[in-house]
Amino acid sequence: MDVRRLRVLAEFAAQGTVAATAEVLHLTGPAVSQQLAALEREAGLQILEKRGRTLHLTAAGQRLVDHARIVLGSLAAAESDLAALRGGGHGTVRIAAFASAARTLVAGLWPAPGTAPDPRDPVLHLTEHEPPAAEAALLQRQADLAITHSYSLLPRPLPPGCERRALFDEPVHLVMHPADAARHHLFPGDPADLRDFADALWLLPDTRTACHEMTQRACGAAGFAPKAAAVAGDFAVLSALASRGAGVALIPHMALPPHRPDLSVHPLRVPVHRSIHALYRSGTAQDPAIRNVLDRLPTSSG
Repeated sequence: MDVRRLRVLAEFAAQGTVAATAEVLHLTGPAVSQQLAALEREAGLQILEKRGRTLHLTAAGQRLVDHARIVLGSLAAAESDLAALRGGGHGTVRIAAFASAARTLVAGLWPAPGTAPDPRDPVLHLTEHEPPAAEAALLQRQADLAITHSYSLLPRPLPPGCERRALFDEPVHLVMHPADAARHHLFPGDPADLRDFADALWLLPDTRTACHEMTQRACGAAGFAPKAAAVAGDFAVLSALASRGAGVALIPHMALPPHRPDLSVHPLRVPVHRSIHALYRSGTAQDPAIRNVLDRLPTSSG
């Protein structure tokens, strides 16, 4: 079978439509359709079927996609190994990362001001994305690495055709004004029981994020639905509101502001943690530039 046609099929499986596949591969729609039809003839089985006006994979087509990903991953690994043998350490690595990882993990990959860059390090390009968008950018080859997260209450499956390196786990804290902590008889650093905050006003992350769903699930496990005083997409906003006594918030360790006396930070009596991962397309981890970045990413939240 033609490897180029297998690549088109794998991309179709990732994108879902001929038009999106054509855009990613810089082909025309008819060219994609011709490649898929030729592959179907090579396979000797129906790998695509029409439902209404759209194409869908058959069971045989999905089986072939699974094999195609293995083949393409092996080819990518071979290309990476050869690049490593050539001693390359240059190139550009495009990173998609969520906000707190971009600020605390990725920013540190750039050399400090006044410091000469290591000639072995690749050029970096960063785009801020929440995990779903970062994974989409990786699958669409708009990024080479995706820094994502998942919560212990809300696992994320590994996208097809990707591999993952675990970086670290970090705790989620309950954050509030010191006066609110005192009313609940909490001293700095004392574990907090979420059941004691069923009647509190809550500062919630954006409803479109996993962070929002994490808060909902943590409160639900404690037996209540949180009453929202504010909803914001930036943990810095939630921290600022908590510092004014506007409510309480669940905030991962990496997203906490630097120590400030107007915030009281507490671990949870029933712990919730956030896992940080670096994702990359299968077979690309040995690419010298990508490996350089992977090896320099921090393995703790500091």
